[in-house]
Amino acid sequence: MTKDISGARERWYDDACGMAHALELVGERWALLVVRELMFGPRRFGELRAGLPGISANVLTQRLEGLEREGIVVRRRLPSPANAQVYELTAWGYESEPILQAMGRWAARSPTHDPSRPLSPATLMMSFRTMLDVKRAARVTATFGFRFPDDAFVATVDHGAIHVERGEPARAEVLFVCAPATLAAVVYGGLPLADAEASGLLVLEGSRARAKQLAGLFSLPPKASLGAG
Repeated sequence: MTKDISGARERWYDDACGMAHALELVGERWALLVVRELMFGPRRFGELRAGLPGISANVLTQRLEGLEREGIVVRRRLPSPANAQVYELTAWGYESEPILQAMGRWAARSPTHDPSRPLSPATLMMSFRTMLDVKRAARVTATFGFRFPDDAFVATVDHGAIHVERGEPARAEVLFVCAPATLAAVVYGGLPLADAEASGLLVLEGSRARAKQLAGLFSLPPKASLGAG
């Protein structure tokens, strides 16, 4: 049975355009960032707040309720012993990833984009799935691990493709232990690995050759010209 949600929200646009409806679905402030944080699997309310430090509990509750109402997010309870409530994307919700990637690539070309600003672990991992240089990665087969203060991921690069998942990086060839901003500075900002280690901001475990290789696999797009097209 199809759920009728037509009266559950105010229409913003009264417009049949799919883009207009997309904005009705995820156009509220913070909504797309909530989706981004859920792109790597279920999260508890507190974990979502940790990834979005600027959001209030009240606004996060509203956004989750709205996304759930629209069929983008579902709420469920983990079995014992965790017995905790989590939020996760529906299958349709996961289909939004190419949209987030396209927006990220487009916005990264803005002259005012500042990659040195704070970012969550999920943000950095999403950037890896978005900014992978396929040509540079074409001859690479490697597994990288990332342990952040509140999260952990494993990324597998295989001949021009990358797969990233949340989880303990025990099988990785090299493990980066640091804050997301430190790794972003190494990958996108040109911070030498040796300098990051010397400062105590980053700890490497495993293959140093693989660690250096990771830093060359991603690139930000060139800045856009602001003149007339």
